[in-house]
Amino acid sequence: MWYLLLDLEKPAPEEIRAGVIVNHDSPWFDGHFPDTPILPGIAQLKMVADVIAQARQTPLFIRRLNRVKFKRIIKPGEQLDIHAKGSGDLYSFRITHNKEDVCSGMMSLDV
Repeated sequence: MWYLLLDLEKPAPEEIRAGVIVNHDSPWFDGHFPDTPILPGIAQLKMVADVIAQARQTPLFIRRLNRVKFKRIIKPGEQLDIHAKGSGDLYSFRITHNKEDVCSGMMSLDV
């Protein structure tokens, strides 16, 4: 896995929270950008979908995205918190680093 899942919890029936760290040697950082590596947006979205799938214990795939905003660069080794709320196939999500918003939006998922 290209990131380390530190913890995963469901504080309420429709809520998911996870702590993650993106490994320094993640292939997502190769060439994006060589002297100043950052985590691409698509990798951030994949991480959110993976966390939701793991919490639901079923493979899921991103079907549609709405209102996605990238607000901060993610560097190798940063600890992130993923927050998701929803049920069925629709979730709102937020990624934070030190309580600062990194990315947020809405995600529809398919089995």
